[in-house]
Parts: sequence; C-alpha cells; structure tokens
Amino acid sequence: MTRRSAIRHAAACCVLIAAGYSAAASARPASPARKSKARICLTPGIEQPLDQVWRPDMGGAARYARSRAGDIAFAVRTDHRFYAYRPNHVEWSASVVKAMLLVAYLDQGSVAGRNLNGYDRGLLDPMITRSDNNAAQQVFNTVGQGGLQALSHRVGMTHFGTDPVWGKTRITAADQSRFFLHIDSHVARKHRDYAMQLLASVVPSQWWGVGEVAPKRWKLYFKGGWGSGTGLLDHQVALLVRGCARVSVAVLTMYDGSHGYGKATLRAIFARLLRRFPTERLSWRLHLRRHRHGPPVDKPV
Repeated sequence: MTRRSAIRHAAACCVLIAAGYSAAASARPASPARKSKARICLTPGIEQPLDQVWRPDMGGAARYARSRAGDIAFAVRTDHRFYAYRPNHVEWSASVVKAMLLVAYLDQGSVAGRNLNGYDRGLLDPMITRSDNNAAQQVFNTVGQGGLQALSHRVGMTHFGTDPVWGKTRITAADQSRFFLHIDSHVARKHRDYAMQLLASVVPSQWWGVGEVAPKRWKLYFKGGWGSGTGLLDHQVALLVRGCARVSVAVLTMYDGSHGYGKATLRAIFARLLRRFPTERLSWRLHLRRHRHGPPVDKPV
C-alpha cells in the first residue's frame, strides 16, 4: 500500500469511527447533567431553587450550641446541600427511633401489600402521635433489631446501632437527616400517605421546639424524643415540604439537666437554622401573569 492510499484508508476509518460514535451518542439517553436540569425544583411561591435563596445560619446555631449546657449535634439537608455541626456524634435515640419503627413495621412482607387493620393502627397511631412507649415496645418486639438494621442499610446510615432497649438505639444527626429527607420513599407505597399523616399529626402538647418556629406555608413532619422528661436527652428530627422542595433538620441534645432546658435549646437552634427561611407567597398579579405567559422573568414577590 502506497503512502497516499494508507492515508486515505486511515481517514476513512476515522470517518467511520466518528459516524459510529455519533449514532451511539444520539441513541443514548440524556446525560445526567441534562436530566438534573430537567429535575430542578423551583420552590412554589418563590420560583427559584431553594438552595439559591436560603441557607441555614450554621454560625449562629453553632455559637448558641457552644453557649448551652449539654451535648449537642445537628444537621440540615436538602437534595443538593448538607450542613452540620458534629454530624457523626452518636447519641441515644429515645423516641426519635419511633419514626424508624413505623417505617420498618409498614415495610414487613406481611404488612406492605395489604390494608392496615385495627390492630396495626392501634399500635402505630399512638406510637407516633402521642409517642406511646407501650405501643413502641410492641412494634419493636415485632420488627426486632434486625428490622431496624435492615432499614438503616437501605437508607445508607453510617453510624447507626441497635440495642435490646429501643430507646438506646444509637443515632447521629447526619443519619437522621438523611432518613427524614425522603422518609416517604422508604415506606411501602401502599402506606406512604398514612405514615406521613401520622408524622404530621403529633398531639399539640408535643409541638415544642421545631413546632414553635416552623415556617409558614411549609408542611411539617417530625418526631421528638425526650427521655421521659428526665432532661437526659431532648431530640427532634423534622422534614419541611413545600411542593417539590424539601429540607430535613435533625437536632440532638443530651445531658440537658431538665426537659424545659432541653426544649428551650431545641427551639433556639431550630430558630437559628431556619432564620430567613423563604415563606413568601405569589401575589395575585404574578400568579395571573405566570398563568398567562409562563414562568416570570423578574424577581418573585
């Protein structure tokens, strides 16, 4: 083969390779970057991604935590951001683990695909809404440490540990914020609405801490734990939802001295973390313009 024919042959091969690559590329599904753009969540009423208009006041919350008695850790998580103060510090769960017990119970093979009966609801309703310990013990006896461990693996928890005493389950703020951010996705599909309804229906007497400072126009789902009011520990883990936008926050405290002191610590830390949280609502003019002409190009009101 002459040098000229060799060059022609190589050029032809390059053209064929390029054509093949082009065809393969066109046959491939959209790239992850394109998919992520398509899935961008615009916070209803704000019409911007949450992470672009808000971030938690971690500095203020950390300074406050260092000024308080007790052993404190907290974490904030969105779909794209994670903020934390001592995120992997392990503490006993107390009643916070009841949210995991709820999910583990509903995920059982004997429960996941059928309608819930009076026995199921007689355990789960009081366990979550009133934090009933007797109901929690029965659920724990049913799902066992193995059920909690299996759930922790599905969620991707890294510092979770079980104990024969459910209240001594070992948790971290990072793991609990990961669990709560999409807690509904871990519930058997048939029972998701029921589980979330329970987490939004905690009795008024337990709406301290995050319940006192929850931002308006966001749906609040949460579970607290308080060591029977001894002051040994006071925890809350919460999920805030508005349309497609989600934020999970876990605040854990131990050795508070008293339940009242622990509740005050929780309230103040949640208030700092959620400072300047977006609660705006579309004005009727902007809503009308968006309805007629699509998303607004000016700043939302």
